[in-house]
Amino acid sequence: MRKPKSFRMLWPSLWLLALLFTGCGRGPSVNLSGGPEQVQFTITDPALRNPINLVGTDAGTFYFQTETGRRYITGKPREVQQNSGAFRGTWQVDNRTVTIEFQKAENPIDQFGGKALSLTLQAQPDTGILGWGFSLGANQEEYFTGLFERTVDGPQSDSWAQGITAAMNLHGQAVDMFIKPTLSLYNPFYLSDRGYGLFVQGTWPGRYDFGKTNPDRVQVYFEGPSFSSTLYIADTPAPIVKAHALDTGPTILPPKWAFRPWRWRDEHVNRKTYYDGTPVNAPYNSEVVEDVLMMQALDIPCSLYWVDRPWATGPAGYNDFEWDTNRFPHPEQMIHWLNRNGMQFMLWIAPWVNGDMAKQAIANGYNVSGQTDGASDRPLVDFTNPAARKWWQQGLKKVLDQGVVGFKMDRSEELMPSDRQHTMANGETTREAHNDYPVDYLKAAYDITKQVHKEFVLMPRAGYTGSPQYGAFWGGDIGSPPEGLRTALIAVQRSAVMGYPLWGSDTGGYWHGRLDREVLARWLAFSCFTPIMEVGPTENRGLWNVDWEPHYDSEILAVWRFYATLHDTLADYTYAAAQTARETGMPIVRPLFLEYPGQEQAWQDWQTYKFGPDLLISAIWEKGTTQKTVYLPKGETWVNAWDPSQQYQGGKQVTVQTPLNRIPIFYRKGSNLPLGNLPELYQQSLNITKTQPDIKSLERNMFGQ
Repeated sequence: MRKPKSFRMLWPSLWLLALLFTGCGRGPSVNLSGGPEQVQFTITDPALRNPINLVGTDAGTFYFQTETGRRYITGKPREVQQNSGAFRGTWQVDNRTVTIEFQKAENPIDQFGGKALSLTLQAQPDTGILGWGFSLGANQEEYFTGLFERTVDGPQSDSWAQGITAAMNLHGQAVDMFIKPTLSLYNPFYLSDRGYGLFVQGTWPGRYDFGKTNPDRVQVYFEGPSFSSTLYIADTPAPIVKAHALDTGPTILPPKWAFRPWRWRDEHVNRKTYYDGTPVNAPYNSEVVEDVLMMQALDIPCSLYWVDRPWATGPAGYNDFEWDTNRFPHPEQMIHWLNRNGMQFMLWIAPWVNGDMAKQAIANGYNVSGQTDGASDRPLVDFTNPAARKWWQQGLKKVLDQGVVGFKMDRSEELMPSDRQHTMANGETTREAHNDYPVDYLKAAYDITKQVHKEFVLMPRAGYTGSPQYGAFWGGDIGSPPEGLRTALIAVQRSAVMGYPLWGSDTGGYWHGRLDREVLARWLAFSCFTPIMEVGPTENRGLWNVDWEPHYDSEILAVWRFYATLHDTLADYTYAAAQTARETGMPIVRPLFLEYPGQEQAWQDWQTYKFGPDLLISAIWEKGTTQKTVYLPKGETWVNAWDPSQQYQGGKQVTVQTPLNRIPIFYRKGSNLPLGNLPELYQQSLNITKTQPDIKSLERNMFGQ
């Protein structure tokens, strides 16, 4: 390969260098300009709504951070290397040679008609460099999304106080690229409606400021001795989202049963009586048995049952991967019994160990260095240590061999230290490893589970670049109020944009207030139209024993049965959409702007989204909503699934009635969906749930006692 021509140029006080990245005659143009102090790049391309200006302050555009402050790259380059597809400029800053390099990147976006540039910043020597930063120009109307599943970068209560103005758009916000509990899906990739997306490689923490500090700037800063990123450019958002998903994936494709309904409780107690006072004679955990018997009697489909902590021995219920047989008698037989009743079985795990394993981890140096909270009784496993990883995997194998086919993978973002003094076994500081720890944890579980089972599913709550290759995800401990459901609605769409197509939420919310009847009904409907429908924890109660009058709420049970049945019916459809996500990067849940970017309402109606290629869903999160106005994108004829006689040409808003049991559902005319007659299905559900099952008879029929 011919090396780029190198030359030194004599620069006047005002200088300009124009470079064309041809990419077979049609690449983005990068212009370098500057005066005595300023270094500025402008990227132009027909796909961009307007050029991307990499701009700065009076002090400069690009900078690196040291303990003594920022050092800007200013003035004319010392040397430039260029050819038709690359630019490399060097500057002398103090005693360092600083390099800024743009290069056309070979990237999946090529197959979608877009382009990609790599941007790298580095210095020699790099000793003492803490991070790199620069700014991109922004306009006041610009739309930004991606990065994380949270509504705002702060506690859940901050997103509730924010009202509905933030929604999907991050404009005016600043986001730390540092995984925090418990809404913990992150990816250093954002999308702009101007026709570009920016992805930063690596695992060092960073920060994006979308006009919060300076209204006409996107400020980017990432820690680490060097900086590397990819700039995607396309005339619509979908190629950018798809290319990034493939670039950092592709996503795993779970078995088809993973796309059917799930059930769980937060804590299982082995009670002497069922919820209605009937004595328990079954040989397994009473609440597991109660759930199975009642779901079967009410004809509520369920393909996977999971048990959360505590399930093992020890005060924390997580010692040494050994079952607490008082809480779960005959665990292996219980798993096989669930299998015979059509359900797979999953267990809760964490990246820390308890009991004798905790002592072994510390004695053998298998634990993460620098951990303070929980270091003695629940040390984190250092998954970058091959011996520690293999040792931990043998614990998982004990329960995998018993029939466990998946794990709910919790807490990997909570105890992980983050400093520059302590190192992992692979030599990285815990500061650099913090964001990557959930990925290492997930991959370690993936590798051992795949050895034991051909079909399985892993479901962590934390993730970073690369995580979608190994698992599906749930949205953390989202609270139970209406704003919690709003958070979930935003989270599933943000997650889809940033490359996490397999996502579900704790239906009804995870504590943080009493379970709300209306919110629960709306959440059941919403969960039906997410890739993973998991119903729990429901305050550790069966929904046939809710904490309000009447405790046997036949209407809520009918809503559950209706949407679980509908989700089950759509399993083949959802699985096909998951295959598409794996093969093309197009997510299952699709914010409207992914398919209809030229329509202003597609960016504004964030409560309405596509579920796969044919379904349009408009979720309801506000209490007291008895009718809803929905935007139907133009270019399609949309059919109201609740009343197929109602058909609409797209490009308009329609108002539909939304009683407690109804979420607005539309489908593209001509699509072949197995929806059936929805009013009849709901009436059938009401007829089945109106009579409370006799659990004593159910148990006798099941176990013959």
